[in-house]
Amino acid sequence: MFNKKKIRLNHYLSYAGIASRRKSDKLIQSGIVEVNNKPIYQLGYTINIDHDVVKFNGEKIVIKNRIYILLNKPKGFITTTKDKFYRKTIMDLIPNYYYKYKLFPVGRLDLSTTGILLITNDGILSQMLTHPKYHVQKIYKVILNKTIKIQDLNIIEKGNLYLKEGRVRINFIKRLKRNEIKIGLCIGWNRIIKRIFNKLNYKVVRLDRIAFGNLYKKNISVGDFRFLQKNEIMKIWKNNEKNKYY
Repeated sequence: MFNKKKIRLNHYLSYAGIASRRKSDKLIQSGIVEVNNKPIYQLGYTINIDHDVVKFNGEKIVIKNRIYILLNKPKGFITTTKDKFYRKTIMDLIPNYYYKYKLFPVGRLDLSTTGILLITNDGILSQMLTHPKYHVQKIYKVILNKTIKIQDLNIIEKGNLYLKEGRVRINFIKRLKRNEIKIGLCIGWNRIIKRIFNKLNYKVVRLDRIAFGNLYKKNISVGDFRFLQKNEIMKIWKNNEKNKYY
């Protein structure tokens, strides 16, 4: 685990955009990663951010100021950085070292909702993922308390359902099982998924966000996280430059 000055070497390489944590382990084992001019082969090796010099292929690596953490949020954690009632927040899942970067969550997932959540200190990228003009799709897997009727699926799919904000327009909806639904939409209204099904007299038993734009929670265990890769960040910029005029 991390403290305020220490971080595992593979995490350091991952954040610097060299490779994923898994691939970083292979790079470390190959001997091309040096700490203080000495090759490191040991997995789990920890460095001191303030004092150690890390090199990859002979070139010094420097951690930049922007942090992009993709978290698979568990149930029972509040999507906020602080809570006056001392309840568990998503920041309890992030190493203390990163607190100094003034991180914040992009969008919200309520207490009982699980799934993908981006934590960053990049306000511009945050806006690209949340502002309505960019039309960023979120995909959810929903488990209901009973079998959903075909006519109710059609109501949702055709946009014949209204909430206080107006007409609910979705991108797609698919029934996976009798009471299990997959739904994609760009609307960012508060508690939108639960309100859609409550309107039709269903109760959402479990709600899991599996995709947020081009970001997916694949291979991230519940409660765990990984850093975004450079190509993922660039894809967000590219997609949103295209979509903002849609």
